[in-house]
Order: sequence, then C-alpha cells, then structure tokens
Amino acid sequence: MKITRQKHAKKNMGFYKHNFHFREPFQVLLDGTFCHAALRNKIQIREQLPGYLDGATQLCTTRCVLKELESLGKALYGAKLIAQRFQVRSCPHLKNPVSGSACLLSMIEEGNPHHFFIATQDQDLANKVKKKAGVPLLFIIQNTMVLDKPSPKSLAFVQMLQTNQLVPEHQKQSIVQLKEKEGLTKQEGEKRRKRKRAGGPNPLSCLKKKKKTQESQEPSAEKKKRKRKRKRVKTEAMQSVQKKEEK
Repeated sequence: MKITRQKHAKKNMGFYKHNFHFREPFQVLLDGTFCHAALRNKIQIREQLPGYLDGATQLCTTRCVLKELESLGKALYGAKLIAQRFQVRSCPHLKNPVSGSACLLSMIEEGNPHHFFIATQDQDLANKVKKKAGVPLLFIIQNTMVLDKPSPKSLAFVQMLQTNQLVPEHQKQSIVQLKEKEGLTKQEGEKRRKRKRAGGPNPLSCLKKKKKTQESQEPSAEKKKRKRKRKRVKTEAMQSVQKKEEK
C-alpha cells in the first residue's frame, strides 16, 4: 500500500510540476483541522511530508488560522502548538481577521501565483479548492497523508492550454511585436509570394507551342503548291502529244 501511494503521489506531483511549474521548496499552507488530525494520528508532518512529496517543503500558515485556533480553546490547543512552529504568510486580513478556510482561499486567488499546496480536513474547503485550477490538495486518511489527484478543473485547464485557447490578448500582441522586430513576419510574406509565383503558368511554354503550329502549317502549304505545278506540267505534255498525233 505504501509503494502504491508513493507512485500516485509521484505521478500527481509530475502533473503539477509540468503543467503549473511547481518547484522546490514546495509551500504547503496548513489549517487547524489538518494539524489536529496529524496530532491525533501521530503523524510527524515536518519529517514525513518531504519524503512523500519527494522534495523539500516549507510548512506555513496564516495569522487568521492561528487566531481561529486560539478562539477554539483547549480542544485544539495541541493543534495550535503545531501550527505555531510553521512560517506565517502575510494575508490581507491583518485588521479584520476571517475564518481559516476563507483566509486560505484568499491565498490561492488569481491562479495561485505562489504555488501553494492546501492541507486541510475541512470538506467544504476542499470542495472549493477543487474548483480552482492548479492547487494541489493534501489530506489525512487512515493515518497517512494523501495528495489528491488533479481536479477536473485542473485537467480542463491543461487541455485548454494545449489547444492555445487561454493565451491572453496582451501576450498575443507581444508575440506579434517580437516577430516584427526579428523580421519573421517579412520572411513569411516573402515565402508566400514565392509560392504563388511558382504555382502560375509559364508563358514561354505557350509561345513555343504556337511556333510549332506555325512551322507545321507552312510546309503543308508548300507541298500543296508543288503538287499543283506537277499536274499542270503533265497536262501540257499530254496536249502536245495529242497535237502530234492529229498531224
């Protein structure tokens, strides 16, 4: 079971590395529910997660998650101690804290530019994360950490990228400008013109055919004239013979 889990994790990590440019160290955002589940199942997150993801990791959380754990009291005191050991990422809720799930969702807005992993046991938060492309999801099941397979949203996003349907307009314009600077557009235009010229008819071939027809017609006319002269000579000779006989 452990080998198959690692194979699935390696495959899923390859998907995110290749299509969404995830690189080490992998930044993992954890909420209170994940820390509580790790404590209950005696999972050493800092030691086990790098081996599972096959790369260096940075475990981090937000101020909103820490304040939420503090508000929940003794029930999640152990989870709060675990979360306090992680790096704290700045969130836009410094003056007005929000719930941990809302804060983590705000950290992956606009296409997850910082390439965060989300580690949570909150099913509602997990469903919302799956609706965003390019956000790996971690959870704990049966005393083990599991990297969820790519969501349908991520798969659809990659397919659209491959068909070049998600290239922004400003990027298309910049590509055209670069081609103009390098002179690639002129070369393409010249190639097209050459192809059109090569495809047209050759006027010299037409002229040659006309000359052949004229030359073939001239000797036929001369032959006819020569035949007519011979006939006249024969008729004159016959007339002379007849006159001699009459005499």
